[in-house]
Amino acid sequence: MTTQLRSLAPQRVPVSHLTLTTHQLLRLLAALLLLGLWGAATAAAQQPEAPKLAKISDSIYLAPTTGNVYLVKTPAGNVIIDTASAAQAPVARKLLSPEIHGPVKYVILTHGHADHIGGISLWKEPGTTIIAQRNYVEFVNYVARLEGFFSPRNAVAFGRSPKPVGPWAGNFGAQIDPTVFFDEKYEFTLGGIQFQLLSTPGETPDHLTVWIPAYKAAFIGDNYAGAGIPEPMSFPNLYAIRGTKPRWALDWIKSIDTVLALKPELVLNGHGDPIIGNAEITKRLTRYRDAIEYIHDETVKGMNAGKDVYTLMQEIKLPASYNLSEIFGKVSWSVRGIYDGYAGWFDANPSTMFELPPSSIYPDLVKLAGSDSLVHLAVEKVDAGQPVEALHLTDIVLASDPKNSGALNARIKALQVLLDRSQNAVESGWLEYGIAKAKEQLTPARPAASGP
Repeated sequence: MTTQLRSLAPQRVPVSHLTLTTHQLLRLLAALLLLGLWGAATAAAQQPEAPKLAKISDSIYLAPTTGNVYLVKTPAGNVIIDTASAAQAPVARKLLSPEIHGPVKYVILTHGHADHIGGISLWKEPGTTIIAQRNYVEFVNYVARLEGFFSPRNAVAFGRSPKPVGPWAGNFGAQIDPTVFFDEKYEFTLGGIQFQLLSTPGETPDHLTVWIPAYKAAFIGDNYAGAGIPEPMSFPNLYAIRGTKPRWALDWIKSIDTVLALKPELVLNGHGDPIIGNAEITKRLTRYRDAIEYIHDETVKGMNAGKDVYTLMQEIKLPASYNLSEIFGKVSWSVRGIYDGYAGWFDANPSTMFELPPSSIYPDLVKLAGSDSLVHLAVEKVDAGQPVEALHLTDIVLASDPKNSGALNARIKALQVLLDRSQNAVESGWLEYGIAKAKEQLTPARPAASGP
């Protein structure tokens, strides 16, 4: 079944229609962000519908799975833009197959995230050209290089079991599927339709935009709707706390300007619905670009004024006029990402030049103050509405006594307060992880089974 473009929007259920607590909704969102299926949030209130093929135009079709998979039809063959995750790629292939008549001549990868490149093998034919921006090679090698590091962090952030990790693949062990790479621009014509591929780094350094002048259509990957969240859009993940290289704000700004300069009438995102009409496109992308620029510039001004990163994380807020939530990206994390991206880890404090962390003297603090006093103070901090300070105090006690029940209970209480306050899906995942770990430490170890 094919869904016409105009019916896409009603499938998006407003947050106000869901009968969930805030943090339950955020955890649901976190899982759906991983799958690229925000529209499936209806699962909280009704049975979710299977993804349906969406007809954007007579030549463009969308399979909305983990990441959007697009089919562009021409008289001389087909072009596939992105391929979804490995788990969802067969769904996308099944949805699009009825519209495919003729060979798949090109597969274009907007960037190297797993939810966009997992289905390459399902579309690759003997004559298929696979295209990526040149930074794709280093990006997928970087991800593979640190697979053992990223796997448990991704599991926490998105509320799933860790992906099994095999032996280290080495520094350059990623599978490289593209057959054509380009630096700034690449063009080809198929069936009389011109395709222009432009380097537009943002969420990843290898991001590209596909521009089809005949349709005034720009396929921009995850440089706007990086998680498929309906309006109001979230501030972007300028820094993803699961761990990532710097996502350079000025590059992202320039890339959005590149798209705006094309004057598109249709923007097709890597997740979520298309944006239709140049006026609406200009409004949304300009707002997004300006918000990134504001946070970048305020951070740089603060750095030049001699302010430390924690001060700036507390001070810099996104004005309400930008009408962006922080349900996915978070401003304070972005401030630190910009700061550390420019300056690195050294904070000009001589004590941080050396191998021993502040936690090395936590046992001494416990000896001086006593664990009971520190636990009592932590509880007072929670009750006074200062749960982060309480967490720091429990860190001190637990460094010496990981099973201290008072510290663990105070920690759980502090984390729960923060979870109840949280408006960010990824943050909620880490808070729930912290609660689970503390409860696990509270649980007495089972005695070893006795022999026969």
